[in-house]
Amino acid sequence: MSISKNLRSIKSSIPENVTLVAVSKTKPVSDLMEAYNAGQRIFGENKIQEMVEKHEQMPKDIQWHMIGHVQRNKVKYMAEFVNLIHGVDSFKLLKEINKQAKKHDRIINCLLQIKIADEESKFGMSADEASTLLQSDEFSELKNIHVVGLMGMATFTSNMKQVKNEFDYLRSTSEKLKTLNPNLLTISMGMSGDYQLAIECGSTMIRVGSSIFGARNYTN
Repeated sequence: MSISKNLRSIKSSIPENVTLVAVSKTKPVSDLMEAYNAGQRIFGENKIQEMVEKHEQMPKDIQWHMIGHVQRNKVKYMAEFVNLIHGVDSFKLLKEINKQAKKHDRIINCLLQIKIADEESKFGMSADEASTLLQSDEFSELKNIHVVGLMGMATFTSNMKQVKNEFDYLRSTSEKLKTLNPNLLTISMGMSGDYQLAIECGSTMIRVGSSIFGARNYTN
């Protein structure tokens, strides 16, 4: 299996307006460098500690995306370099990101995570909560974050009709919230198993891991 070959084939199959995030969690730096040498510059990690270690070892023109659930007390470790935080599911977290970004004189891009799946284990806010947040005075006071879109994780199921409904819901939520905040241009949805469907439903950013790097290795 060739990582660079996998990357080429995925890139040739997606429209130009769709951003590919290579999900590199649990993968060694050597695998990431193979993707980097094939032209990939956007990598997604779901553990802050692992992302920090890889950031230290790898070229500095990489954009690091935090795609996992974020604990507020860990934000400070990535505030200096993270490019986009996908899973922002509360105002408290947004406030913490703003605080840590300010310390580094940065503006950090964020996506609001909307709960679109049936599963209890998935994080996210409701569309109404996101709407209330975007209209709040407290939100307008946060000068060191930039909310650039929404992120959603579909139910883990082979029922593609359900997945499509969930993607459609995120897309329509995005359209509604855009009337409040025209900056919400990014819709991050779709992973290795369903990114083609996500793109058909309006995704502008896909998070692809195993289709690039092969199956995940959780033993290390």
